[in-house]
Amino acid sequence: MDEITLLRGMRSGIASPPPATLARHRRKVLAGIGVVSSVDTAVAAPPRAAGRGKARRRITLLAAAAAFLVGVLVTADVVLPDRGRATAEATQLLDDVEAAAMSTADPVLLPGQYLKIEREELFSNTFAADGVVLSWDALSRDQLYVPSDLEGEWVWNREAQVPADSAPEVVKELARNRAVNDPRTEAAMVGVFRAPGGDFDGAGYTILGVPPADTSGLPRDPAKLLDRIYEYTKDRGTPDDKAFEMVKEILRTGVIPSDLRVALYRAAALIPGVDAVGSVVMADGREGVALGMVSLDGIWRSDLVIDPATGLVIGEQVVSLQDYDGAPAGTVSSWRSVRTSVVDSAP
Repeated sequence: MDEITLLRGMRSGIASPPPATLARHRRKVLAGIGVVSSVDTAVAAPPRAAGRGKARRRITLLAAAAAFLVGVLVTADVVLPDRGRATAEATQLLDDVEAAAMSTADPVLLPGQYLKIEREELFSNTFAADGVVLSWDALSRDQLYVPSDLEGEWVWNREAQVPADSAPEVVKELARNRAVNDPRTEAAMVGVFRAPGGDFDGAGYTILGVPPADTSGLPRDPAKLLDRIYEYTKDRGTPDDKAFEMVKEILRTGVIPSDLRVALYRAAALIPGVDAVGSVVMADGREGVALGMVSLDGIWRSDLVIDPATGLVIGEQVVSLQDYDGAPAGTVSSWRSVRTSVVDSAP
């Protein structure tokens, strides 16, 4: 008897949870009460005959307790959509954002028009030659043109990386001579690219496993959507970090309809460690409100920044929470801005 079967015996109307939900809660509960270690120990070194019956009863009772607790936790996921994990601050922030998002109509494209998503990113770069290693901040820009027919031809203009104003002069000189970038990489990454349905790498571009034109089938329930995200990102590293990164990756495409966008915000707020940050000012001067997640070492916070007036994502940033490598706490070490507009043509 698994946990859901046990729980159904106590309460009717419980739906089948995604396998990831069940596995996640089972691992959490078993680890918390030590059932796994008890069972492992029993297998590796069986107890003496006099204590064997007592040990078996303990393991059975712990397993039953674990099954019950897993069932209760899964019930919170499946039966009670609002699990209350989001803090009051995050909930209030998302209520405001949702109201703005639902009152702002998604862009309507006429045949021949494109949704233009302009992205600019600042990140750390390095150059090594003749035993010399240089590090500096670099800028990259790209523009994605998405047609009204999402299965039509997408156009992606990617520009060369350039040193930021703060970069040393020697790096700027190298950049002018294009020595800071690998010419083979740059030739492959810079220019205008075209692909039906946005499938630029030929692997089948999808959003959580479905083509961009079919996102209507993705859950709008935040808990179910988050389970879908955990399932899609499993085995890719720290689950919560990867889930938050996936939410940001999906949103930065700029092609997510408002109802799914709001569901993604609320799903993000259910990820352990994600909370409301409040008002922030992006590097490009635009002001927004942010959901943030602090790194495991407590040194950095990764923000998803939302325009409170429209509910649209306007960018991301990484902020230091401690003095680090000569930069004071509060320094933005990297950022990415996103702007969307409707245009009549593409390159």
